[in-house]
Amino acid sequence: MTQPTAFRRVPGRRPRLLDLYCCQGGAGKGYDDAGFDVTGVDKDPQPRYPFRFIQADAIAFVLEHGAEFDFVHASPPCQHDSECQRIRANDHPDLIAPTRAALETTGRPWVMENVRGAVPKLRAPVMLCGPMFGVQTYRHRFFETGGGFALGQPHHPAHTAPQAKMGRPVPPGHYGQFVGNFSGVDLARRVMGVPWMNRDGIRECIPPIYAYFIGRSAITQLAPTLEVAA
Repeated sequence: MTQPTAFRRVPGRRPRLLDLYCCQGGAGKGYDDAGFDVTGVDKDPQPRYPFRFIQADAIAFVLEHGAEFDFVHASPPCQHDSECQRIRANDHPDLIAPTRAALETTGRPWVMENVRGAVPKLRAPVMLCGPMFGVQTYRHRFFETGGGFALGQPHHPAHTAPQAKMGRPVPPGHYGQFVGNFSGVDLARRVMGVPWMNRDGIRECIPPIYAYFIGRSAITQLAPTLEVAA
Protein backbone atom coordinates (compact mmCIF):
# COMPACT_ATOMS: atom_id res chain seq x y z
CA MET A 1 0.00 0.00 0.00
CA THR A 2 1.35 3.43 -0.89
CA GLN A 3 1.65 6.15 1.73
CA PRO A 4 -0.84 9.06 1.87
CA THR A 5 0.29 12.06 -0.15
CA ALA A 6 -0.50 15.67 0.71
CA PHE A 7 -2.55 17.85 -1.61
CA ARG A 8 -0.33 19.31 -4.31
CA ARG A 9 0.00 23.07 -4.00
CA VAL A 10 -0.78 24.75 -7.31
CA PRO A 11 -1.72 28.44 -7.13
CA GLY A 12 -5.33 29.10 -8.14
CA ARG A 13 -6.19 25.45 -8.74
CA ARG A 14 -9.22 23.75 -7.24
CA PRO A 15 -8.27 20.35 -5.77
CA ARG A 16 -9.41 17.43 -7.92
CA LEU A 17 -12.14 15.13 -6.58
CA LEU A 18 -12.84 11.66 -8.00
CA ASP A 19 -16.48 10.65 -7.43
CA LEU A 20 -16.72 6.86 -7.84
CA TYR A 21 -20.08 5.14 -8.43
CA CYS A 22 -21.33 8.67 -8.97
CA CYS A 23 -24.91 8.01 -10.18
CA GLN A 24 -26.65 11.37 -10.70
CA GLY A 25 -24.27 13.41 -8.59
CA GLY A 26 -25.55 14.04 -5.05
CA ALA A 27 -22.04 13.68 -3.64
CA GLY A 28 -20.45 15.46 -6.59
CA LYS A 29 -22.61 18.55 -6.10
CA GLY A 30 -21.58 18.82 -2.45
CA TYR A 31 -17.89 18.52 -3.26
CA ASP A 32 -18.22 21.10 -6.03
CA ASP A 33 -19.86 23.49 -3.57
CA ALA A 34 -17.02 22.78 -1.11
CA GLY A 35 -14.40 23.90 -3.64
CA PHE A 36 -13.38 20.77 -5.58
CA ASP A 37 -13.05 20.19 -9.32
CA VAL A 38 -15.24 17.08 -9.67
CA THR A 39 -14.98 14.10 -12.02
CA GLY A 40 -17.57 11.33 -11.78
CA VAL A 41 -17.18 7.68 -12.76
CA ASP A 42 -19.95 5.12 -13.13
CA LYS A 43 -20.37 1.92 -15.12
CA ASP A 44 -23.73 3.15 -16.46
CA PRO A 45 -24.42 6.28 -18.53
CA GLN A 46 -25.37 9.21 -16.30
CA PRO A 47 -26.79 11.96 -18.53
CA ARG A 48 -28.01 13.91 -15.49
CA TYR A 49 -24.58 14.06 -13.85
CA PRO A 50 -23.77 17.80 -13.64
CA PHE A 51 -19.96 17.58 -13.84
CA ARG A 52 -17.24 15.92 -15.89
CA PHE A 53 -18.25 12.27 -16.35
CA ILE A 54 -16.42 9.11 -17.42
CA GLN A 55 -18.25 5.85 -18.05
CA ALA A 56 -16.01 3.12 -16.65
CA ASP A 57 -15.70 0.44 -14.00
CA ALA A 58 -15.05 2.33 -10.77
CA ILE A 59 -12.52 -0.07 -9.28
CA ALA A 60 -10.54 -0.41 -12.50
CA PHE A 61 -10.53 3.36 -12.97
CA VAL A 62 -9.31 4.20 -9.47
CA LEU A 63 -6.57 1.56 -9.70
CA GLU A 64 -5.30 3.20 -12.88
CA HIS A 65 -6.02 6.87 -12.26
CA GLY A 66 -6.80 7.39 -8.56
CA ALA A 67 -3.40 8.89 -7.73
CA GLU A 68 -4.07 11.67 -10.25
CA PHE A 69 -6.71 13.13 -7.93
CA ASP A 70 -6.40 14.92 -4.61
CA PHE A 71 -9.34 13.25 -2.85
CA VAL A 72 -11.54 10.25 -3.67
CA HIS A 73 -15.17 9.63 -2.71
CA ALA A 74 -16.68 6.19 -3.30
CA SER A 75 -20.29 5.08 -2.90
CA PRO A 76 -20.30 1.35 -3.74
CA PRO A 77 -23.80 0.11 -4.63
CA CYS A 78 -25.76 -0.37 -1.41
CA GLN A 79 -28.25 -2.98 -2.64
CA HIS A 80 -26.25 -5.88 -1.19
CA ASP A 81 -26.75 -4.46 2.30
CA SER A 82 -30.15 -2.80 2.01
CA GLU A 83 -33.00 -4.24 4.05
CA CYS A 84 -35.42 -4.04 1.12
CA GLN A 85 -33.24 -6.15 -1.16
CA ARG A 86 -32.63 -8.77 1.56
CA ILE A 87 -36.38 -9.09 2.13
CA ARG A 88 -36.86 -9.70 -1.59
CA ALA A 89 -33.98 -12.22 -1.62
CA ASN A 90 -32.29 -10.30 -4.43
CA ASP A 91 -28.60 -11.02 -5.02
CA HIS A 92 -26.19 -8.11 -5.56
CA PRO A 93 -22.38 -7.91 -5.52
CA ASP A 94 -20.63 -6.82 -2.34
CA LEU A 95 -18.10 -4.22 -3.48
CA ILE A 96 -17.09 -2.66 -0.17
CA ALA A 97 -13.90 -4.67 0.43
CA PRO A 98 -12.70 -4.53 -3.21
CA THR A 99 -13.36 -0.79 -3.29
CA ARG A 100 -11.44 -0.23 -0.06
CA ALA A 101 -8.51 -2.25 -1.36
CA ALA A 102 -8.44 -0.14 -4.53
CA LEU A 103 -8.70 3.13 -2.62
CA GLU A 104 -5.77 2.15 -0.40
CA THR A 105 -3.48 1.78 -3.42
CA THR A 106 -3.89 5.43 -4.45
CA GLY A 107 -1.95 7.09 -1.64
CA ARG A 108 -4.71 9.70 -1.56
CA PRO A 109 -7.17 10.63 1.20
CA TRP A 110 -10.56 9.03 0.66
CA VAL A 111 -14.03 8.41 2.03
CA MET A 112 -16.36 5.47 1.33
CA GLU A 113 -20.11 5.75 1.93
CA ASN A 114 -22.84 3.19 2.46
CA VAL A 115 -26.07 2.30 4.28
CA ARG A 116 -26.73 1.07 7.82
CA GLY A 117 -26.73 -2.58 6.74
CA ALA A 118 -23.09 -2.24 5.70
CA VAL A 119 -21.89 -0.88 9.06
CA PRO A 120 -20.39 -4.21 10.27
CA LYS A 121 -18.07 -4.11 7.23
CA LEU A 122 -17.09 -0.46 7.56
CA ARG A 123 -14.18 0.63 9.74
CA ALA A 124 -15.14 3.18 12.42
CA PRO A 125 -17.68 4.94 10.19
CA VAL A 126 -19.15 8.36 10.91
CA MET A 127 -22.92 8.65 10.53
CA LEU A 128 -24.57 11.65 8.88
CA CYS A 129 -28.30 12.41 9.04
CA GLY A 130 -30.45 15.12 7.49
CA PRO A 131 -31.33 17.11 10.64
CA MET A 132 -27.61 17.60 11.37
CA PHE A 133 -27.69 20.01 8.42
CA GLY A 134 -31.28 21.26 8.47
CA VAL A 135 -32.42 18.72 5.85
CA GLN A 136 -35.92 17.45 6.57
CA THR A 137 -35.42 13.74 5.98
CA TYR A 138 -33.86 11.06 8.19
CA ARG A 139 -31.39 9.67 5.66
CA HIS A 140 -28.67 7.93 7.66
CA ARG A 141 -25.50 7.28 5.71
CA PHE A 142 -22.20 5.95 7.04
CA PHE A 143 -18.73 7.12 5.98
CA GLU A 144 -15.44 5.28 6.40
CA THR A 145 -12.33 7.38 5.92
CA GLY A 146 -8.75 6.56 4.99
CA GLY A 147 -5.54 7.77 3.42
CA GLY A 148 -4.73 10.14 6.26
CA PHE A 149 -8.17 11.76 6.40
CA ALA A 150 -10.36 11.56 9.51
CA LEU A 151 -13.90 12.85 10.01
CA GLY A 152 -15.44 13.86 13.33
CA GLN A 153 -18.89 12.63 14.33
CA PRO A 154 -21.36 15.56 14.40
CA HIS A 155 -24.05 15.78 17.06
CA HIS A 156 -27.11 13.76 16.04
CA PRO A 157 -30.33 15.67 16.82
CA ALA A 158 -33.29 13.69 18.11
CA HIS A 159 -35.83 12.58 15.52
CA THR A 160 -38.71 14.71 16.75
CA ALA A 161 -40.63 15.17 13.48
CA PRO A 162 -42.91 12.27 12.48
CA GLN A 163 -41.92 10.33 9.39
CA ALA A 164 -44.37 9.69 6.56
CA LYS A 165 -45.07 6.06 5.75
CA MET A 166 -42.90 4.69 2.97
CA GLY A 167 -44.40 5.31 -0.48
CA ARG A 168 -47.13 7.61 0.85
CA PRO A 169 -47.57 11.36 0.31
CA VAL A 170 -45.80 13.44 2.94
CA PRO A 171 -48.30 15.22 5.24
CA PRO A 172 -47.52 18.72 6.56
CA GLY A 173 -45.07 18.62 9.44
CA HIS A 174 -43.75 15.16 8.49
CA TYR A 175 -40.41 14.10 7.03
CA GLY A 176 -40.47 12.07 3.82
CA GLN A 177 -38.82 8.72 3.12
CA PHE A 178 -37.45 9.30 -0.36
CA VAL A 179 -36.53 5.70 -1.13
CA GLY A 180 -37.99 2.99 -3.36
CA ASN A 181 -41.07 4.00 -5.35
CA PHE A 182 -41.68 7.06 -3.18
CA SER A 183 -44.30 9.73 -3.65
CA GLY A 184 -43.42 13.38 -4.30
CA VAL A 185 -40.40 13.79 -6.57
CA ASP A 186 -40.68 17.59 -6.60
CA LEU A 187 -40.79 17.71 -2.81
CA ALA A 188 -37.79 15.39 -2.57
CA ARG A 189 -35.82 17.59 -4.96
CA ARG A 190 -36.47 20.63 -2.78
CA VAL A 191 -35.84 18.92 0.55
CA MET A 192 -32.61 17.22 -0.49
CA GLY A 193 -31.28 20.00 -2.73
CA VAL A 194 -31.11 17.95 -5.96
CA PRO A 195 -33.36 19.77 -8.49
CA TRP A 196 -31.75 18.06 -11.54
CA MET A 197 -32.44 14.48 -10.41
CA ASN A 198 -35.23 12.08 -11.26
CA ARG A 199 -36.71 9.49 -8.90
CA ASP A 200 -33.99 6.93 -9.62
CA GLY A 201 -31.25 9.35 -8.70
CA ILE A 202 -32.96 10.66 -5.56
CA ARG A 203 -33.54 7.29 -3.96
CA GLU A 204 -29.84 6.38 -4.37
CA CYS A 205 -28.13 9.67 -3.50
CA ILE A 206 -26.81 11.38 -0.44
CA PRO A 207 -27.94 14.98 0.05
CA PRO A 208 -25.18 17.24 -1.32
CA ILE A 209 -24.83 18.93 2.07
CA TYR A 210 -23.29 15.70 3.44
CA ALA A 211 -20.50 15.84 0.86
CA TYR A 212 -20.11 19.58 1.39
CA PHE A 213 -19.46 18.91 5.07
CA ILE A 214 -16.92 16.21 4.22
CA GLY A 215 -15.28 18.31 1.51
CA ARG A 216 -14.82 21.36 3.70
CA SER A 217 -13.45 19.13 6.46
CA ALA A 218 -10.99 17.62 3.98
CA ILE A 219 -9.78 20.98 2.70
CA THR A 220 -9.40 22.34 6.22
CA GLN A 221 -7.65 19.26 7.58
CA LEU A 222 -5.47 18.20 4.68
CA ALA A 223 -4.65 21.35 2.81
CA PRO A 224 -4.01 24.28 5.19
CA THR A 225 -1.65 25.79 2.61
CA LEU A 226 -3.70 25.00 -0.48
CA GLU A 227 -4.58 28.19 -2.35
CA VAL A 228 -8.33 27.76 -2.78
CA ALA A 229 -11.23 29.89 -1.72
CA ALA A 230 -12.03 29.39 1.97
